[in-house]
Formats: sequence, structure tokens, C-alpha cells
Amino acid sequence: MDYLLTEQQVMIRDLAKKIADEKIKPVAAHYDETEEFAWPIMKILADSDLFGIYIPEQYGGLGGGVMDMCLVTEELSRACAGIALGYGGTGLGTFPILLYGSDEQKKKFLPDIAQGKRLAAFCITEAGAGSDAGSIKTTARKEGDRYILNGTKQWITNAGEAEVYTVIALTDKARGARGASAFIVEKGAKGMDFGKKEKKLGIRASATREVIFTDCEVPAGNLISKEGMGFIIAMKTLDSARPGVGAQAVGIAQGALDYAVEYARTRVQFDQPISNFQGIQHMLADMGTQVEAARALVYATARMIDSGAKSVAKESAMSKLFASDAAMKVATDAVQIFGGYGYMREYPVEKYLRDAKITQIYEGTNQIQRNIIAANMIKESLKK
Repeated sequence: MDYLLTEQQVMIRDLAKKIADEKIKPVAAHYDETEEFAWPIMKILADSDLFGIYIPEQYGGLGGGVMDMCLVTEELSRACAGIALGYGGTGLGTFPILLYGSDEQKKKFLPDIAQGKRLAAFCITEAGAGSDAGSIKTTARKEGDRYILNGTKQWITNAGEAEVYTVIALTDKARGARGASAFIVEKGAKGMDFGKKEKKLGIRASATREVIFTDCEVPAGNLISKEGMGFIIAMKTLDSARPGVGAQAVGIAQGALDYAVEYARTRVQFDQPISNFQGIQHMLADMGTQVEAARALVYATARMIDSGAKSVAKESAMSKLFASDAAMKVATDAVQIFGGYGYMREYPVEKYLRDAKITQIYEGTNQIQRNIIAANMIKESLKK
């Protein structure tokens, strides 16, 4: 479908597609098997200036927005969602600085991120604070010209590989979530460490670890905005980033669909391609419709964010919810079309099914997304 992309967006999409097809697809199975972090691909993305597309020009980027980031994320995820997450996770870790960072902070951190010299990560989840993000326990107390952080963040994307971490911690425990603040912590900070690399069902090429703070010293100048703004920064960050998860899901679904169509066209049973059977045709038709509907919703939400809309929580949640559910359904049906072959790891579609599942879980489970959507719908109704 024609989504009225600008000339620059078409170039960005086509470049990402070329990298996905020529550089990522041939090595996707290798990185899934070995669970290595795909640094050679990150370098290619950096050399192609793709890390800077959503960063303003004055900070070394190309001045694009969430829509541009979604285009890249989708194309990379079509080849390998795990490798794509090194790119997408950096966007998530960068948004707090983009949205609320001071000019000084932006000048210090964004140029290196834009050039792909430093990856980023976002740290909010803890063992006892997943869906209930307001229950974080990590603390930050001020001592002179620095803050001292203590606590452990869990399941952090890009942890150990990233150089820049945006961290939500409590500066006033008595105020609960309203006492949370946001900080920029650089890898190598005294008192910062990482847990073991997690073994995961899918997105195995992505690095997922604990980030451990033990009397970790952070300069006071690394406080984002002001004390007490942490939870607001986190929620606004997720509102801006969730279409990226939606784009990842669209890419996974499209990749699975592409393989399913090709297989149906070439797999012969009863002396004819299985694509001749109406049952398969209807499956493919539903899969294609779901992918296109998800893509349309993700793109519309991304454009809404880029337009400067003040409230995007409902639409952002919808795009993540719908696209991730579609990815899971499409990937499952792709495996079904492949039959027994689809269940074998030497064929590509089982990986898409494993990779799709996490999109229904991270950056807010789909049950939480439904809560957000309903709450906003009710609030909007009360205003009428």
C-alpha cells in the first residue's frame, strides 16, 4: 500500500531493506543459534547513519522522527528481530534524553548515539516491578555533586553492550512513584555491574542482562529534568517507543508471511502446489490483511507522535497491542502452512514464532495495553 512516504523516508526504508536482505538474513540463524550480539551488523547500521535518523540535526542526527525509526525497525525485524533490537533498544534508551534532557546533556550524549559509536539502554524493570512499574525499589540519594544509586534492574535490553543507560530510581521513597527520578549512567561508572546474559525463548541475538548498582556514583548533572519527574519521563518515553515495538512486530509478521507465501507456492502435495488449496489461500489472505492493518495503525500512530500531539498513550498502546497480537497469529499460521517442516529449526519460520512472543510482553504486556486503552477511552468520554 502507498503510505505517502517522503522521498527521504523511501530512501531510509530501502537502505534498511537492503541491509536486512544482504547482511542480516544470511546470518540470522547463526546469531540465533550462538546468541552472540551482532556487533558487525551494528557497525553497518552506524556506517549507514541509521542510528541518527530520529535525532535532531543540531545533535548530529538526520532530523527525522518516530516514523523514520519505525521504517528501519520494521525492515530489520523482517530479517531478524533479535538483531534489530540492538537498534530499537538504543532508541528506547535515547528517548528520555531526547524528550527531557537538557541542551548540555543532549550535546554530550546524542552525537555519539547518532553516529552509532555508543548504544543506549533503558532501565526501569525490576524483579518486583514489571507491569507494576511504580513499585521500583532502586534508590538514588544525593551526596554533594553526585547521586548514589543502589538497586538492580532486570531484563534490560542491550545491557552490557550499551554505553549509555537511562535509569529510573527513587529519590524520595516516601512519595512512591512520584518520588522517582531519571538519570543518565555511563558504562564503567563506579559501582555499576551486569548480571549474566539471559537465555531466552526468542530474540536470542539481543543482549538481556541485569544492571546492578552498588553505591554507584552518578554526577548530579546527569539527572534528567528534575527530581520527581522519573515516572512521567518513563511513561512518555514508552508512549513514544511503543510504535517501535509495533514496527518490530510488523516486521516479524511480514517476514513470516513472505516465507509462508513462497513455501505455499513451491510445496507440492496431491500433484499441485498447496497454494492452490482454498484453505491455504484463506490463511494467506487473513495473514496479509492482518499485517497491512497492523502496519497502517503503527504508521498512523508514529505520524501522530511526530506531529507533536500532546496525548498519544491510547494510540501508542493500540499500535503495540494490535501489531504484536497480529505477529503472533501470523507467525503461528506460517508454521502451520509449513507443516512438520515449520517445526524444524533448519527452516526459518519457527524462529519468527519464537521472536514474535516477546512483542506481546515487553514495554508493557498486552493486558496492560488494554488497561491503558480503556482508561483513556473512559477519560475521553467524560470530557464530552
